[in-house]
Amino acid sequence: MEDDAGNCGGLTAFALRLAKRLADDGDNSNRNVVFSPVSLYAALALVASGARGTTLDELVALLGAASLDDLEESVRRAVEVGLADESESGGPRVSYACGVWHDERLALKPAYRAADFQRQPKSSRKKINKWVSKATNKLIREILPDGSVHGGTALVLVNAIYFKGKWSNPFPRERTTTGKFHRLDGSSVDAPFMSSREDQYIGFYDGFKVLKLPYHRTMKNHGDGGDITPAILKHYGENVGLSMYIFLPDARDGLPALVDKMAVASSGTASSSFLRDHRPGRRRIKVGDLRVPRFKVSFYSEMNEVLKGMGIGAAFDVGKVDLSGMIDGELVVVEKVMHRAVVEVNEEGTEAAAATACTMKFLCLTLTSPVDFVADHPFAFFVVEEKSDAVLFAGHVLDPTSLE
Repeated sequence: MEDDAGNCGGLTAFALRLAKRLADDGDNSNRNVVFSPVSLYAALALVASGARGTTLDELVALLGAASLDDLEESVRRAVEVGLADESESGGPRVSYACGVWHDERLALKPAYRAADFQRQPKSSRKKINKWVSKATNKLIREILPDGSVHGGTALVLVNAIYFKGKWSNPFPRERTTTGKFHRLDGSSVDAPFMSSREDQYIGFYDGFKVLKLPYHRTMKNHGDGGDITPAILKHYGENVGLSMYIFLPDARDGLPALVDKMAVASSGTASSSFLRDHRPGRRRIKVGDLRVPRFKVSFYSEMNEVLKGMGIGAAFDVGKVDLSGMIDGELVVVEKVMHRAVVEVNEEGTEAAAATACTMKFLCLTLTSPVDFVADHPFAFFVVEEKSDAVLFAGHVLDPTSLE
């Protein structure tokens, strides 16, 4: 069978590098983080499609592509495979929507929505936020804050992702108990911990462990037309579909070093394989003490400075920007890149959503024995589509009792 690894290698490397940037941001030093790499990647790729010169070169380099054509193929792969909805066959519900709103004074393709940014910026902002709310099943009600759309706004590029999946082996609610979660500063907080006696996919590496929690899915057995049952999946290994991976450092204060290790790997030639190379084996193993906190995390960030630090300064610079492939006869510059994400993990599964908005303004306006996996200290998590390596959601939990 053809190996599909690496088709979303640029996305994987982008996810790991961005995870470190967000972790290192002083504003996030004591807060949980969740973001959608694929949402941000697709939004920036859309900007790249209209960029030229240095602006294009920087975007293509950041997104780990060899060319614009290569980037567009990577995004197509991530959306068609990584964001494929499986709800009709009993798997996770995944939806993706992308919209472009432009000032009504601009002449763009009919598929784009026109808005009166000049005379009715508040009304236009509310319409876009309403579209995002609907696309995310109301988990995200606002991506554009007050003042983000104004009379000088030329374009607003928005995408939204919604995900809801049940665990292939749910955690029994009656086994959830309160325990101590140890924070980075050495303090602790009482948190609800989910527990299970089921065999699990756990991998052991230098300085950290990885727990794989597959989401339930039903596949067709093409041999006899019947469904592939959970028992068959358990025998052959759940290496398809969507799974959450929890990267737990051995040391209670080890998350920063682990995130650094991921980022260093993402800058090398094997960047696309880091997550793949650190996945548990294909068979479940017996566990002794398995505890994972129940948590809900919400996160919002204006990404301009983070993205500039990752190498795409030209798109934000009025003296260097070139987005001439997007609009004929008008000079525009990227004003803001805004991202909001939310994830809830409980005994049944995961519900998550994310949205990215990019506003542009007119330039003229400026083991065999039982093992333990006790996630009672800060950890990183990723929701990954197994076949394409598309990273739908990523983040770290510093305090599972805190919404932020």
